[in-house]
Amino acid sequence: MQTLPNPATTSQPEFDTVIKRRKTRPVKVADVTIGGGYPVVVQSMINEDTMDIDGSVAAIRRLHEIGCEIVRVTVPSVGHAKAVGEIKQKLRETYQDVPLVADVHHNGMKIALEVAKYVDKVRINPGLYVFEKPRPDRSEFTQSEFDEIGEKIRETLEPLVVSLRDQGKAMRIGVNHGSLAERMLFTYGDTPEGMVESAIEFLRICESLDYRNLVISLKASRVPVMIAAYRLMAKRMDELGMDYPLHLGVTEAGDGEYGRIKSTAGIATLLADGIGDTIRVSLTEAPEKEIPVCYSILQALGLRKTMVEYVACPSCGRTLFNLEEVLHKVREATKHLTGLDIAVMGCIVNGPGEMADADYGYVGKQPGYISLYRGREEIKKVPESQGVEELINLIKADGRWVDP
Repeated sequence: MQTLPNPATTSQPEFDTVIKRRKTRPVKVADVTIGGGYPVVVQSMINEDTMDIDGSVAAIRRLHEIGCEIVRVTVPSVGHAKAVGEIKQKLRETYQDVPLVADVHHNGMKIALEVAKYVDKVRINPGLYVFEKPRPDRSEFTQSEFDEIGEKIRETLEPLVVSLRDQGKAMRIGVNHGSLAERMLFTYGDTPEGMVESAIEFLRICESLDYRNLVISLKASRVPVMIAAYRLMAKRMDELGMDYPLHLGVTEAGDGEYGRIKSTAGIATLLADGIGDTIRVSLTEAPEKEIPVCYSILQALGLRKTMVEYVACPSCGRTLFNLEEVLHKVREATKHLTGLDIAVMGCIVNGPGEMADADYGYVGKQPGYISLYRGREEIKKVPESQGVEELINLIKADGRWVDP
């Protein structure tokens, strides 16, 4: 008969609660660094037509002011590429030099070379950068056909790589599950492996030209595909001795609650694995709505702290006050105190234990009264009507209050 170990005599394994991030090389995008142990960078993309100079400048500024550290703009033509130069200049004159990424897609050779003069990073899609016209009668690619297209890709990509290398600028090799090149689909199928091999082909070309200022993304609209692709990419890079940072995102996540949950499911899962150096939450909403989601994901995982952390129990029959109402009052009074952890607990059963890591606690101990804690220490008991005011006074007495 199997004997269970005695927990009183068996040493328990120690579990580290700090995420160990995958080691990656630092990639500079203007004054922001992706990878290299730097904090995970938050990105987004404006919706404006890049030919609208004033509208684009205003949109970029709005994003940057609320914490978007790198902003992407779409560049579908050479005219748009030149407009980016004007946008960049106007940002410098009227605001500041925001790190910009140019998004270049179909047959973007001339466009990419032009816009590389003005931006800090160029994003290309391997499946679209050199467009292969599909052949309906094709059933396979021979090795010679595969290699021939690969050589054409190298010839087309080389001028851009050299330009970015010589300017000290970055490139994102952005593979999308929905736009894999035809030969990758025939060779590897519509799979995470095909996405990874597409990225590696472009990486090898860049490395052969002594260019390594690279960031990789492998986005998909289906979370399991996205997670599998990034995990496989990290594994393959480790095998090949590559250490490029990864840009995480679930493409076309949609809007509302489900769009946020879907993005979080993919991005947070990988970040918890230590995979990921920069993120974008792609919502079918105003880009400004994406930034709080990004920072909430990072804070929840302990990767960046940019807001107050609130610990609050779910309401139940033991709760001695209106928990939802009080939490709202506490949040409104203290939400500007970045860096603090504040617990709001409805009863003594879960209070002190569940809020052990909080800086301050607001606990319902008996009807009509609130107990205020500093860490695990109960400081004073006050009438419920004075609870929020006295919490503020306690924070002020500790010298941790700042005016909003």
